[in-house]
Amino acid sequence: MTSSYYTGEERSKRIFAIVGASSGNLVEWFDFYVYAFSAIYFAASFFPSDDPTVQLLNTAGVFAAGFLMRPIGGWVFGRLADRHGRKNSLMISVLMMCFGSLMIACLPTYSSIGAWAPALLLLARLIQGLSVGGEYGTTATYMSEVALRGQRGFFASFQYVTLIGGQLLAVLVVVIMQQLLSEEELRAWGWRIPFVVGAIAALISLMLRRSLHETSSAETRKDKDAGTIKGLFRNHTAAFITVLGYTAGGSLIFYTFTTYMQKYLVNTAGMNAKTASFVMTGALFLYMVMQPFFGMLSDRIGRRNSMLLFGALGTLFTVPLLMALKTVSSPFMAFVLITLALCIVSFYTSISGLVKAEMFPPQVRALGVGLAYAVANAAFGGSAEYVALGLKTMGMENTFYWYVTAMMAIAFLFSLRLPKQAEYLHHDD
Repeated sequence: MTSSYYTGEERSKRIFAIVGASSGNLVEWFDFYVYAFSAIYFAASFFPSDDPTVQLLNTAGVFAAGFLMRPIGGWVFGRLADRHGRKNSLMISVLMMCFGSLMIACLPTYSSIGAWAPALLLLARLIQGLSVGGEYGTTATYMSEVALRGQRGFFASFQYVTLIGGQLLAVLVVVIMQQLLSEEELRAWGWRIPFVVGAIAALISLMLRRSLHETSSAETRKDKDAGTIKGLFRNHTAAFITVLGYTAGGSLIFYTFTTYMQKYLVNTAGMNAKTASFVMTGALFLYMVMQPFFGMLSDRIGRRNSMLLFGALGTLFTVPLLMALKTVSSPFMAFVLITLALCIVSFYTSISGLVKAEMFPPQVRALGVGLAYAVANAAFGGSAEYVALGLKTMGMENTFYWYVTAMMAIAFLFSLRLPKQAEYLHHDD
């Protein structure tokens, strides 16, 4: 069935719903990542120490704690979305992110309230981690259910357009502040500005999400299995394991070629830090733009084939690409190699939410997607940098390349288990 099935009004309504859902996704990821990019300026305010490295380690530990909250967020908001509606879950998650950002923006420093300052910072990040953990599964579910038939891959790809866009906007806001404020002003009060921006943006997104229409039916919400772990694993254990299997590899390679890659270019390839930042900003922008095209490709060749290409190409080219980047001297060549890697990753990220949503029936869809993603993401995505750096310090950096390759091979094998065509979503429109 193609999108011609819809009236002009229905088509407009669904496109607006995609915009409303994805706007919140952009805000969520902006708020989550702006912490990492501005930590260098506020670390000393919450973790007084003579050693800047200790300060950054402490702020990194708080960042990691946000990752650990994701599985809990996936469960809580998945249950909420399946039992009480996607719209309610989407509104509560963005409201929690707004609260977490506003809390950080207003926090007194260590000099004012002592040990309460880092404790409250940790609490704010736990709230944000819970929120972003719930955001992925509910957004993926909602966007898959509201997307136009025949163009599901294209519309669902905007989940990662906004996810990457949130990271890029976080970098951009910090860069603008660096131009407008002095180092002293940034450390004294300027670091609070991005969190205020994030909180205001979250309120705007909340207004947009209030006008969304609900995609789950009253019948599925009242189902005795709706949003329950028991209902998920009684009949859908195989689907959950399949999603877990390819998400582990997908999260690992995503973080390897995005967040870790900047450090890799500096620490391993010996590139100037500022140059590496420019290379990664350019590559991430192109990566963001790629998503709808790979989404459209999946509409033509099928989600299963896109996932098989992702697993196969990732298995074949991860080691050659990382080995080439290890000795790269030209920033342009580094940009080309990273872009090639991100093309491979795009076969997965453009449709990752949709391909997961198509594995579960409506009554446990948000829970199945959110929990499987959050567990795999926390275990393999969140640990990518630590594993890579740990193996490097042991003089076994090449082992990390083979670890990613092995996970890609596993993703390929799990992708073979995908149905040849989406089964559940055809009955929801």
